[in-house]
Amino acid sequence: MPKPTRSQGLEVRAIKWGVRHPGMVAVPAGLATAVTKSAVEWGLPTTSGIVGGALLGVAGWYRGHPASFDQVAAPWLRAFRRRWLTYVGRRWADILSDCDLVTVNRRTDAMAVPRILRVRSASPSIDTIHVRLNRGQTPSLFEERADALAHALLAQRVAVVKIKPQVIGLVIERENPFGADPIPAIDLPHDADEVDLGAIELGDTEYGTPWTQSFLGQHLFTAGATGSGKGSLLWSPLRGMAPLLRDRLVVPDVIDLKEGMETEIGAPLFHRRAIEWADAVSVVESFRDELKARQAVLREQGKRKFTPSVETPLRLLQIDELGMMTSYGPASEVRGVLKLLSEIMTQGRAAGFGVCGYVQEPTKDTVPIRELFTARVCLSVTSQSQVDMVLGDGMRLRGALADEIPLDPAHAGIGFVVEQGSCNPLRVRASFQTDQDIRDLVAFVTSGRPRLHAVA
Repeated sequence: MPKPTRSQGLEVRAIKWGVRHPGMVAVPAGLATAVTKSAVEWGLPTTSGIVGGALLGVAGWYRGHPASFDQVAAPWLRAFRRRWLTYVGRRWADILSDCDLVTVNRRTDAMAVPRILRVRSASPSIDTIHVRLNRGQTPSLFEERADALAHALLAQRVAVVKIKPQVIGLVIERENPFGADPIPAIDLPHDADEVDLGAIELGDTEYGTPWTQSFLGQHLFTAGATGSGKGSLLWSPLRGMAPLLRDRLVVPDVIDLKEGMETEIGAPLFHRRAIEWADAVSVVESFRDELKARQAVLREQGKRKFTPSVETPLRLLQIDELGMMTSYGPASEVRGVLKLLSEIMTQGRAAGFGVCGYVQEPTKDTVPIRELFTARVCLSVTSQSQVDMVLGDGMRLRGALADEIPLDPAHAGIGFVVEQGSCNPLRVRASFQTDQDIRDLVAFVTSGRPRLHAVA
């Protein structure tokens, strides 16, 4: 076949574009038809009022309820804007051409550009692009050019995820929304009425809003490599509950099998604290026994749920490092511990007993009870697969690049959670607790009442 001497007609290219993007043709056409029909039937003033009212309604939603707007509408609007302004036609082709990611037909000299199938923008700083590869291209080719793509797109990094044959996902992290400085500890609340156990502040979200977590009927799982900032998520909940710790409406236990180094400075905060294996097993057993006793009391009172009080406080069991209890301990005793923890986590919700586990290796072999945790945080981890292990299948493709978070002080405490009622990952950063912050917390909680500390 001879090489063409002229390009394809504009009308043919327009038809092909319309076939590939039917929504961009059908939606505007449908809106135009509806507006025209309304103008004919009801008149121009009425139609203008309807359109204006709709726009005002959207503006009111944006201003009046930012949380629902950011969760429902903002991702779609961001994706639309990025698709047709940032990753549009010729610009997209030029970027891939500059990165040697296009192919050229040797017979016709026609350049084939990998086509964008879909753009997602679940967060302000991360986009996911589904791309159909050209024949002969492989995901590894894009992985080799990932750094070049990141620079061409003015992004911090680009990750490549295989979706299915000939289709990949490019996860584009455009910026780090938190900066290099850690988030300081929140001001200590002084009154129990200021504390909502359904929304304890742990840090900030990438939107600049407080990151909160419920500790009522929840078990919190935090995974992260050494240096990722897991300690912040051990102390931040306690700081947010400070008045309730003081008034004994919340009573925490802790297991710290790293020789107690992490929790020594805050030891007086805990009802029981174990730093040796035998003591740790005793703490778990005692915690389970208290749960059974609480269940009996609630049953006698005809109650299905507990209410935090001095008689029935919220009980928290914090385990740092969880893998030591569920995998690395004496084999003959690990099975018994797993049985106790499973019992606590499946029955503790209504009775006010919660578990917070912190682990470096989140695999099923290390933490067989991983699925029993109801809330999860993925800080910096060491492999791509660990992201989906912690947050759920497909979360890395949706933008949770926890394996790409550098392990340095400038990124400590940064991670991802999955928003309630949503399938979108949310980037968060836990507030940093200095040694002095922990000392201040201990002084506040223990002043004016006996110490709670008791070693199992």
